[in-house]
Amino acid sequence: MSRVTVRAGQDLEPGMPARSVHAGPVALPTIEARVFALVADLLGIDVDQLSREVSVVEDLAADSLDLAEIAVAIESALDVTLPQRFLDRVRTCGELIDGAVALARTGREPNAKGVEDEVPVRAWVTPAGVPTPWTVERVLLLTPYAVETLTADALGAGVGARLELTVGAEASEETLARLRRQFARLGERGVHLDVRGERSAGQHRPSAAA
Repeated sequence: MSRVTVRAGQDLEPGMPARSVHAGPVALPTIEARVFALVADLLGIDVDQLSREVSVVEDLAADSLDLAEIAVAIESALDVTLPQRFLDRVRTCGELIDGAVALARTGREPNAKGVEDEVPVRAWVTPAGVPTPWTVERVLLLTPYAVETLTADALGAGVGARLELTVGAEASEETLARLRRQFARLGERGVHLDVRGERSAGQHRPSAAA
């Protein structure tokens, strides 16, 4: 069966509506090909430039409007709804495909891990030799973008700086271990990392800036 150029709202294959209800599970290769075709068409690039490892934002320079158009096209083509929290943390084409596959098959995000991935943290970045009261503090959800931001802040503070992350007392040891892995490369650059659970509600570390 021949393929056609894919645009939001157009047929994906001759005679097949772009928005349809599937009688059974959708094959991964089919969804992967559709997502690649949609991304390539909307960004005006060749599909051969795409792979699962390609970063939609960094490698393809897609902005927020591009991402919104890609999401609308995927939703229309696969009859799914991509949650905003999922779109906020997507970085690569592979993550986009895995999310589309999971939603098309089960109606849920991959491994239902969205809430775990976006664990709320209180973070402090302290340059070496700087008194604690002048530490920069952030309170945020730890999305992939937040990980990149905190990593950049910590590296920018220089060798001997410290990044401290505090999560809720209910956080599991698995969550703490995952956070340590996410920031492990800081140690190779001379930045100290401290990840811990909050001992009691309302216990906060002093800070001069948010």
